[in-house]
Amino acid sequence: MESESLTYAVGDIHGCAALLDTLLERIADHAGGRAHRLVFLGDYIDRGPDSAAVLHTLGRLNWAEPDRVTCLMGNHERMLLDALHTPQAAERWLSNGGDATLESFNAHEVGELPRDTLDWIEALPTLHADAARWYVHAGFRPGAPIPDPDDHNRLWIREPFLEGDHDFGRHVVHGHTPQRTGRPERRRFRTNLDTAAVYGGALTAGVFSQAQGPALAFLQVRALS
Repeated sequence: MESESLTYAVGDIHGCAALLDTLLERIADHAGGRAHRLVFLGDYIDRGPDSAAVLHTLGRLNWAEPDRVTCLMGNHERMLLDALHTPQAAERWLSNGGDATLESFNAHEVGELPRDTLDWIEALPTLHADAARWYVHAGFRPGAPIPDPDDHNRLWIREPFLEGDHDFGRHVVHGHTPQRTGRPERRRFRTNLDTAAVYGGALTAGVFSQAQGPALAFLQVRALS
């Protein structure tokens, strides 16, 4: 009987390219040659040391196997895109770590970033789904249609999504809210995989089966591991 295909969902990377490279190696070892899917939950850029390398790696993976690799948009990618349009938005992005992204590209302003990179970011979806789960950067508004159609909520929401336990029909896998303990947050109806990699925590991949909503296991790498 053929082994079950697994999905590996990766939390907020924020320019931590070395951690990403190591985690991808851990995922490949764990998969052991079995077919598997990769889902990246957004916030690839800003604050960390090498956003350019992170985007290069993810873009290459997504281009090579678009049916197997899904990259979602995060609120930091949205801020970068907004920064192209107004000085106020550019200032907001820079104050939230955008300066580190520019430095990684040897750029002085957002308009100097490579056009193909900006086009790739602009095309990123805000939601991925399988039979057991919703994958989203931030979450959904409780009481909204399922899944919440509002991109702003999908990219930015914290409360009231994080408070209590809300059943969205499928298990919700998300990031956006860093867990400074470096451990994923495991709740009845959701799993938060943002384990504060850029703040000295860990970069985490949740391992998910086809049928079971919550994670089977977690793979983590830390800066000193």
